[in-house]
Amino acid sequence: MGTYKLIALDMDGTLLDEEKKISPENQSAIRQATEAGKIVIMSTGRGAISAMPYIQELGLSTPMVMVNGGEVWESPDKLLRRTLLPVETVSRLHALAEEHDCWWWAYSVESGVFNREREGLDIPNSEWLKFGFFTENAEKLQRIREIAESWGTLEISNSHPSNIELNPLGISKASGVEAVCQLLGIQMSEVIAMGDSQNDITMIREAGLGVAMGNAQDEVKQIADITTVTNEESAVAKIIHAYML
Repeated sequence: MGTYKLIALDMDGTLLDEEKKISPENQSAIRQATEAGKIVIMSTGRGAISAMPYIQELGLSTPMVMVNGGEVWESPDKLLRRTLLPVETVSRLHALAEEHDCWWWAYSVESGVFNREREGLDIPNSEWLKFGFFTENAEKLQRIREIAESWGTLEISNSHPSNIELNPLGISKASGVEAVCQLLGIQMSEVIAMGDSQNDITMIREAGLGVAMGNAQDEVKQIADITTVTNEESAVAKIIHAYML
């Protein structure tokens, strides 16, 4: 049996196929890993509400890293810690989106996801976890990124080549997985991390085995220890069978 004790899985583009489903092969491998005493956790840019149906489908009661590390859950019903974006920062990011006329979204603790089409946005009186921009205009996206970087207070990544995701500086999937490791008394060297986008780079770099998906962005493949098959080919099952079971 492999020496790795925990596998941290990105969801979209990794565990989930292009139809946002978990393949029977991935489900079976996760079940076998759990039965063998291995720990399977989600480490995702999604919020808990969005991720929970999949976690329930898999029957997992393990810790969870949500919103790129903005929330770490001890179990699906017990929050361990939450790190918020300052209200002033969210106001500035919202103004930046309006100024550049691009799609935006923001994760609120109380009310879920707001975006350009959802009314009722109340920035000063809400708690915020993450802000995102989307535009297929690469120059506009780069301009927004450079402005946000210049503030020096944000962790900046993406979950798709046409978006930017922003969390408080130092908050990432790696910081979330590290918190889970401390909780469980294991080392990052005993972790496998799998992902496909910039928001996976920190955990892939710091894990004992960092796995880039076959469909990953090039910069993810460059820093990973190995590159596997795509999310359409049950990559999670392949890695679990090769390195954990």
